[in-house]
Amino acid sequence: MQVSAVEGHRLWAASYDATRNPLLALEDRVLADLQGLSVVDVACGTGRWTARLGANVIGVDLCAEMLAQAARKPGLPGRLLLADAGSLPIAGGVADLTLCSFAVGYFPSLDRAVAELARITRPGGRVVIGDMHPASVAAGWARSFRVDGSAYEMRHFGYSAADILHAAHLAGLELESQRDACFGPPEEPLFREAGKAMPDVPAVWIGRWRKP
Repeated sequence: MQVSAVEGHRLWAASYDATRNPLLALEDRVLADLQGLSVVDVACGTGRWTARLGANVIGVDLCAEMLAQAARKPGLPGRLLLADAGSLPIAGGVADLTLCSFAVGYFPSLDRAVAELARITRPGGRVVIGDMHPASVAAGWARSFRVDGSAYEMRHFGYSAADILHAAHLAGLELESQRDACFGPPEEPLFREAGKAMPDVPAVWIGRWRKP
């Protein structure tokens, strides 16, 4: 069954953290060096990154059920906002690091959302965007999950890496690096547990920018 991103995450929220997801594991490995004095985690979901990036972190998400799960994590109550990424209720130039993980593919206006990521980042700060790699989407991977025996697939927009890079350029961000991340030995046990072969196409795309 196909559902909107908000509806899908509403259904998935209660079991999201219990799911051993190799995509998240790969991103965790690739972004292990993330840090910032003041961080905004946009589309934070259940607070996977919000909970580990220090005390001065704000998490923002459009799904109340995901935020309810995030609020169960130590230190996160009072640091979570229900809001749209395209209209963030956050002052400009406050974040040393603005992170958006596995979410840009759900934004109806990529340019608007990336402009907001740039707006809330201070000059000299960083913006980091990670998402499912376009090559994996082209290979047939779905943004899907199962709850109570039912399978759901979330509607998304087919943005390419070039689309994201262009949106960041329009927002005035300077590209520092981009990476096509593939699964490796650390993720292999997750595929063995699921009885699946580990794919050899790029799985996660990561872009890092500096705000001048």
